[in-house]
Amino acid sequence: MGLVNPYYVVFLREKLFTFTSVPQIWRLVTPFILTGPKLGLLLDPYFLYTYGSQLELEASRFTQPGDFFMYLLLGGVWLQGILLLSPLTLALAYTAAQENPNRQLTYFIVTFSAKWMPYAMLAMTFVMASPQEALLQSTGLIAAHAYDFVTKIWPEYGGGRKYLSTPLTVQRWFAKPGGTSQTRGAGTAFAARPANVPQQQTGGGGGWASGFSGGARGGGRRLGGD
Repeated sequence: MGLVNPYYVVFLREKLFTFTSVPQIWRLVTPFILTGPKLGLLLDPYFLYTYGSQLELEASRFTQPGDFFMYLLLGGVWLQGILLLSPLTLALAYTAAQENPNRQLTYFIVTFSAKWMPYAMLAMTFVMASPQEALLQSTGLIAAHAYDFVTKIWPEYGGGRKYLSTPLTVQRWFAKPGGTSQTRGAGTAFAARPANVPQQQTGGGGGWASGFSGGARGGGRRLGGD
């Protein structure tokens, strides 16, 4: 939009990794708010929100707390020198397409399977921007496929070791208290109770399904009897 000089937000190693002045650490994040003019200013944030929220809430590969954060972090490290939002958006679109490749989507006026969506976005960039812009955007697809290969394809289908996993420290950052619910695409998930917290015991008595109390079994009833 021309409000800020791009020099102050792009990724410059000499400004970030320096000992002669204060490191400008915001340059680790600000490159991903840069996008193209015209339609890119609207479509890139829209696709970022759409596919980002879809992956965070519905993706089967991001089930542990912090998995999606690590995906964004590793993808950001890969794309740090690209200086545009569109490669990250394409990476999210590719990963979302792998979750449900045969789902039907409509891109403008054309309907096709979700697995073709990243390539349709690349084709649109090629036509409406330039081949150079499409080449830069394709780095997002490469980054997403590399992450998918290392974390899913190679361990599950190639019999290899899974080298990337979410550290326990990151899982603790994003873990919810035991018993809290989280809405996902396949239903509502409940966080597991911590291992060091015992389950609440129910009192005995003549209820229909009395629990254990003080080591004594409660009254039971035979199923199918009078």
